[in-house]
Amino acid sequence: MPVLNRAAEMQEVVAGWRRHLHEHPEILYDVHQTAAFVADKLRSFGCDVVETGIGRTGVVGIIKGRHGEGNVIGFRADMDALPILETSGKPWTSKTPGKAHSCGHDGHTAMLLGAAQYLAETRNFRGSVAVIFQPAEEGGAGALAMVQDGFFEKHNISQVYGMHNSPGLPLGQFAIRKGSVMAAADTFEITVTGRGSHAAQPHLSVDPVLTAGHIVVALQSIVSRQTDPLKSLVVTVASIHGGDANNVIPDTVSLGGTVRTLLPETRDFAEKRLKELVQATALAHGATADIAYRRGYPVTFNHEAETEFATGIAAKVGGPGSVDTDMAPHMGAEDFSYMLERRPGAFIFIGNGDTASLHNPAYDFNDEALPYGISYWVNLAETALAA
Repeated sequence: MPVLNRAAEMQEVVAGWRRHLHEHPEILYDVHQTAAFVADKLRSFGCDVVETGIGRTGVVGIIKGRHGEGNVIGFRADMDALPILETSGKPWTSKTPGKAHSCGHDGHTAMLLGAAQYLAETRNFRGSVAVIFQPAEEGGAGALAMVQDGFFEKHNISQVYGMHNSPGLPLGQFAIRKGSVMAAADTFEITVTGRGSHAAQPHLSVDPVLTAGHIVVALQSIVSRQTDPLKSLVVTVASIHGGDANNVIPDTVSLGGTVRTLLPETRDFAEKRLKELVQATALAHGATADIAYRRGYPVTFNHEAETEFATGIAAKVGGPGSVDTDMAPHMGAEDFSYMLERRPGAFIFIGNGDTASLHNPAYDFNDEALPYGISYWVNLAETALAA
């Protein structure tokens, strides 16, 4: 049977942990109760080392194998929830209005805890496994904070692996690809300054509303006319604000949006052209523009050898035909990318079945996926660190 018998036996208990976490969501770095829950579990399992406060509120547990010294590999799960009002209607619905585990990080944490318990019981490997529980994936760059605290170097971690659930992907199925698997995510804020006037006298104004409209159109040419169509790029203006009355042309208009790319050179090009087009378009209309461009999470890049290895492990767990090895890249972003910049590794998706989508208020992690995730982590450890 592909799923480990012990993992199947653990499902009910691990689901209880998951539902407890789901009821008590915490966001960004304010995951103190979640981190304490994780640390207490790791200590109760008999982990050799349990460190807290890494990257402010992250937790790392070290489990040493029974067969002596060897490599150290890291497995990462994210702990934070989202600022969303849950509508799933489950018995374990969030008890904190406005916060919800609508991305499944409760499931990720529970699966890795289950694997940690199994590995601490059996220790059938040479070397050590580092189980990494990270805060602030949802916009806070918690992975970067943990990396900057030096836990990779302190524990001599040589490889690192991550996993995320995927609604729509059947239970027992996995998806992965070599290279760029999730996008870099940058944001921009543009302030267009003109000269206001009465709306009945537009000739006396330098209209920032009209200028902003031309900027929105111009930015679309970066994708449609200036970028190789085989090189993925998204430029989205997601907000426009300006004016307070329907008969007054305002002095300023602000725009905000995001740029998503899969290649470093595309990222550099998009930033350069956005700034050039905004300034040129504003100048053409007699206005000025200030641009705040912020680089966010980098591309999540799966390393070739580690991706092939992870694929083999997933196929062992899911059975023949269970792994899509050429999944389409996601244009969403993931801060596990910071860890993959420091160490070779791979990020894989696990099926959540026919559920609401991620970041949807009705979403809930599928507890039937827990044994597959636990089995993946255990097999990865015991194979990579074979005695």
